[in-house]
Formats: sequence, structure tokens, C-alpha cells
Amino acid sequence: MKLNSINSKINLFFLALASATVALLLAVSLLSFRHFSISSAREHIRTSAEIVRVSLTEAMINGVIHKREQFLSRLAEVQGLQTARVVRGPLVEQQFGTGLSREQPADGAEQGVLKDGKPFYQVLENGSEVRFRGTIPFVATNQGTPNCLACHQVPEGSVLGAVTLTMSISQLKAQAVWTVAFVVGAVTLAILVALLFLRRLVRPLSSTANDVGTAVQQAIQGNFSSHVERHTNDEIGQIAEDLNRLLQHLHKGLTTIGDNVAQLIKYAPQAGYNLLTTTVEMVEGLVKAAHFKQAIEEDETKAEIYQRLSLLLQEDFGVTRFSLYEVSRNDNQITPVIVDGEAGAACRWCDPEILLRSEACRVRRTGHIVDSVETPGICYSFKPPHEFEQMCHICIPIMQSGTVGSVLQIVAGCEEQERLHKLISFLGIYLRETAPVLEAKRLMDTLRESTLRDAMTGLHNRRFLEEYIQTLVAGSQRRNTHLSLLMLDLDYFKMVNDKYGHDAGDTVLKSLSKVLVQSVRASDLVIRYGGEEFLIILQDTPGDGADVVAEKIRAAVEDMKVTVAGTVLQKTISIGIADFPQDSDTFWQTVKYADVALYQAKDEGRNRVVRFQPEMWGDHKAY
Repeated sequence: MKLNSINSKINLFFLALASATVALLLAVSLLSFRHFSISSAREHIRTSAEIVRVSLTEAMINGVIHKREQFLSRLAEVQGLQTARVVRGPLVEQQFGTGLSREQPADGAEQGVLKDGKPFYQVLENGSEVRFRGTIPFVATNQGTPNCLACHQVPEGSVLGAVTLTMSISQLKAQAVWTVAFVVGAVTLAILVALLFLRRLVRPLSSTANDVGTAVQQAIQGNFSSHVERHTNDEIGQIAEDLNRLLQHLHKGLTTIGDNVAQLIKYAPQAGYNLLTTTVEMVEGLVKAAHFKQAIEEDETKAEIYQRLSLLLQEDFGVTRFSLYEVSRNDNQITPVIVDGEAGAACRWCDPEILLRSEACRVRRTGHIVDSVETPGICYSFKPPHEFEQMCHICIPIMQSGTVGSVLQIVAGCEEQERLHKLISFLGIYLRETAPVLEAKRLMDTLRESTLRDAMTGLHNRRFLEEYIQTLVAGSQRRNTHLSLLMLDLDYFKMVNDKYGHDAGDTVLKSLSKVLVQSVRASDLVIRYGGEEFLIILQDTPGDGADVVAEKIRAAVEDMKVTVAGTVLQKTISIGIADFPQDSDTFWQTVKYADVALYQAKDEGRNRVVRFQPEMWGDHKAY
């Protein structure tokens, strides 16, 4: 989209401002010239009127007043004056008579001046002819020379008469028009020059804005390969250069992130995909999956996890037809857990034979995704109701400890191939996060039915570790992740038994067990290794994460208060950490390394966390 509006708005604004300036200049100039013309004409008439008054007064004193007719005629011939007329006031008429014919009052304006003694001015327009009329009163006064009262027997201040003069101001008007035209023309020319200069300055800004707008629009659509041309070497040019670098950085960064995330979730975007939107979707999928994993880790039973997975399918992925099956390890039977969102429902989309003979289920038998969208009829056990015979299905195995522990079956129309394959890529993240948690819950259920727990603390015991270690190590190796082993021992625990008795010691151990369980995840294992010694196995946890957990446990134990026999006891704990397979590719050797680190913590003063270092093993063997 072109951003031509910037250039247009600037031009329109400047033109409007220039037009307003010219209009204002024109109005002010015309008003000024009009005012000047009228003021000049007024002064001219007042001067002429004063000359008439003085001349008539001198003529009266000198006894030649009877020759005033010739004077008035010659006065009208003065350049600029068109007419000259003198009228007598009532007091002069009483003393000297009506006088000459041109001295008789002729109109209302002159009568008004004779009455109130105030000058009267008027602009008269007749086509192109413009005249200015002024009627000036003669007021009697004994000041100056000649003295009016020397001849007139009237009170001082009386109006003796008035003189009316008219003059043409058309020439002034024409001069004013030409002058205003010249000024307006000069200003207009200056404005045009300024406009051309402004356009020259604005053009790079407008072009850069257009390019930036195009680049931004393409970036919104996921295309960061646009280039903004640099038109100038000033700040605008720097903006273009900086934007190009930003686009390149975003393109490179988003491409790298998108490729890595796509590889992680096993998703192949189609050609021409929106890089920004797709990358955001994939990252959001990972974030939501992490939150999902945190939620299911805190669920108490497998049933809660399956129900949460069911809600995820319906609410987040819009899947309404699906089945969740669980495979029993004891007899290899398949049990429907949730069907179409209903817990404990009967098998609906498959042949019921798979419930008794799990080998009939292709995904259970192969451990691979079964996709009848790409390969119609691939699984003979898929037998939907008659009204849904045209439906297709995709079955996804949920692997647990190297075997199929659960199966998710999605049923949809075969025409939804693109949506289903995209859905499976994102859904696979959740299933991979779900698998180890389900496995942990399955093991927990198994433990509840066995004697692999410490009777006093309720924690796993050493026998459980010996039986479960193969599965634990296999799962870690398959996922290519770490197991962090924390060996823990209460400091000076023997003093509790010696001073307060073994019942008090048991109470302390029970309280400690609760603290340990509360400090780790549901997928982690807390084992009473012997006496006051405990072993914690943190799954999928590298070194730094284990250090944080160990320090958290140490601080929690230090704050733990146990009331026995009316006394509040507070103990501390020492912790040794080793990493499998980083420290050793043998699990039990890693346990020994954790034990060596524990003894190092004891030697350094107790109530501390120590990570195993290779030199500790040499010192330990020497000792």
C-alpha cells in the first residue's frame, strides 16, 4: 500500500496556508489602501474648506465679499476637486440675507452639519467612478486672524455656514489596485518558489515512507526480505538503513527459530507460509505444551491426565471424535479410557476384538502412527458405525519406556487431510510431554499395590530402585536426557535418637520425607536409601537445575520445625549431587559419586550442597 497521503497532506496543507496568507494579505492591503485613500481625501477636503473659510472671511473684511462667486468657481477648477458649494447658516441669513443661489441649503446632510456643527463625510460610487464628499461647518470664533466675530454678530461657537466639496478618488483606487496586485503577485511567486523547494525536501521523506509502509505490510504477511531504498544521507536515510538491518535480523532470527522449532515438533510448513505467524504459532504451541506438562505433573491420577488431554483435544484442537486407549503391561489388553469426550465409554470406532487381543491394533503392534488419510484401509480394525463409513482416522502411539503405553485415535473426514496433519504435528508435542508423566503415574499405581515403599515414611525404598532402575535408565537413554542424583543425609541425626529416643527420630524422618516430596516434581523419585539417608532422582534435569532443587531442599530442611516431647527440633541436611550419564555411564557408579559428594559436604561443615568432582573420587579411594 502506497503512503502518498503524506506528500498530498503536506502539499494541501502548504497550499491552504499559502492561500489563506494571500487572501489575508489581499484583504489587509485593500482595507489599508481604502483607509489611506479616505483619510487623504478627508484631509484634502478639510484643508480646502479651511482655505474657503479664510478667503471668505478676508473678503468680508476687505469689502469684496460680493465677488465670492468667482472665487468659488475657480476653487472647483482646482485639480482633484470636482464641486465646491457654500451654504449659509440661519444666523448669517438673519444678518446678511440668503446670499447667492449656490449658498442655499440643498440637502439633508448640509442641514445636519449646520444644526450640530459636526463635519460629514461620504463615499459616493457610481459605476467605476468613486467620489468623496465632505461637508465642513464654519464655526464662529474670536481667535486667530481674521476674526469671524469682527463681522458677524453671533455668539462664539455658532455655526455660520458650511462648505461642501467633492473630489474624485478613482485614481487612488486604481493605484491601490495595481499596488495590491503587485504585492500579491510577488508574494504568490515567493510561495510558489517555497512550494517547489518544499516538494524537493519532502520527496525523499514521502518515498521513504512509501517504502517503509510496503516493507511493514510485507512483514505483517511474514515476508521480511523487503529493502527500503536510501534516498538521502540525513536522518531519513539513516532510518531506511536501520530498517533494512532490522528486517534482515528479523528474517534471519525468525527463520532460525522457525526451523529449530519445526524440527523439534516435527512440523513441515507448506511453501509460501507466513514466517511470522507460523513461528509464533509453533512457539505458542511449545509454551502451551509446557504449561500442559506442568498441569498434568500436578494431577494425582492417570484418569485426571487422560481427562485433561480430552479437554485439550476438544477445546484447543477442535477434535470431537476421538478415542483414548490404555495398554495394560500385565496382559497386553487394550482398554478404552475416553471415547468422544466420555470417560469409560465403550469402544466405538474400532473392532472390539482389539480389547481382548491387542495385536489386532496396528499402532499397538508396530508402535508407529497409523494414517488412513494418506493410506486408506491401512488398519482392518478401524470399523466406524455405518453412518460414518466415509470417515478416516489417525492413530498415534504414546510411548512409555520404549513400548506403547497408550493410543490416541482421531476420527475425521478424509477431506480434512491438511488440517489433520498440521494438528498432529502440534498435538505430538503434548503427547511427548504426556508420556513420561503417564509412565510416572503408572509406576506410582504399581507401587501402591506392592511392598516397594518404606513403611514409616511412605517413600520408595531401595528395593524399588533396584527393580525399577532398568526402566528408569532405558527411558533416560531413549530420550537422551540426564538423571540428576541427590544423596541426602540429616546432620547429627544420631543425637536425636540418643537424646529424645527413636520415636522422636521417626517423627523427624517423617517430617523430612514430606519436605522432600513437596520440593520435587511428581515425575521425580524420592527414595529412603537407608536410616537417615535419602536418594532423590530428578528426571530430565541437567546440572544447573539439580543445583537449584538441592539448594531449595537444603533451605526448606533448615526451616523445618519438628515438635517432639514438647521440644521444637530444627535440623540441617547435607546433599551430594552427581549426574547420569555425565559423571558416569553406569547408574550405580553415579550413586557412589553422589555419596562421595555427600561425604565431602559433611567434611566441609555440613548443611551444604556439594556437586561431585572427579578429584573427590581419588581422595575417597585413598581414604
